[in-house]
Amino acid sequence: MTSSPALASVRDVSKTFGPRKALDGVSLEVAAGEMVALIGPSGSGKSTLLRSITGLQTIDAGSGLIEVFGEAVQKNGRLTGQARAARQRVGMIFQQFNLVGRLSLFSNVMLGALGRLPAWRGLLGMWPAEDRRRAMAALHRVGVSDYAAQRANTLSGGQQQRGAIARALVQGARAIVADEPVASLDPVSARRVMELLVELNQRDGLGVIVTLHQVDYALRYCDRVVALKAGKVVYDGPSTQLDTRILIDIYGPEYEDAFWETKS
Repeated sequence: MTSSPALASVRDVSKTFGPRKALDGVSLEVAAGEMVALIGPSGSGKSTLLRSITGLQTIDAGSGLIEVFGEAVQKNGRLTGQARAARQRVGMIFQQFNLVGRLSLFSNVMLGALGRLPAWRGLLGMWPAEDRRRAMAALHRVGVSDYAAQRANTLSGGQQQRGAIARALVQGARAIVADEPVASLDPVSARRVMELLVELNQRDGLGVIVTLHQVDYALRYCDRVVALKAGKVVYDGPSTQLDTRILIDIYGPEYEDAFWETKS
């Protein structure tokens, strides 16, 4: 029996911005169906790594290689011809939701189907009936179907973020890559979004890679934690073994500032 290709395979990847190395020889493998938290102080390289995996950020030329579900996305500092197809399998969730404010929540979720349809159909709103049904089912799944007709910019942050997750479901994504998805939310909405990601991971088998500033959320919701510091991986292991000594090494003596709910 052959195993499924990894959600993401990152090998010896570096990324330089001017004099600063945002990523410095990073290697990492995330299995299909795994849920992994990326943590680390601001500027540690978390978002750069996530954007590199999805092909939104090119890496430095050299030996670095990034594969998504067995397809090379980046090699020698360039996107490959397989990058677009690989990206279609991954739903990207951003801190600021990336919804079109003037469009209804339903229309925003329907945008997830664009990769399967001619562009003109999307521009004219000529969505196939099956995709419409899929969109409403996704909105119901994430708990915001009652707001389908509302303009996105009239919704709360938590409602918009769940809409963004519904869009990834309509896309048919096999994995979700989320960059600080709860940073702009209040604690109650943040917990709902994290619980939804866990449900999609455990019930639907979607792989999830999520960057978090909140260490307590990483410990609570993710079995595996990868910590970056100054562009290097400094911890990769079970969340249960992420003790105070390791956290001080990652964040310094003020490591408790990285815990959200102890401050709320």
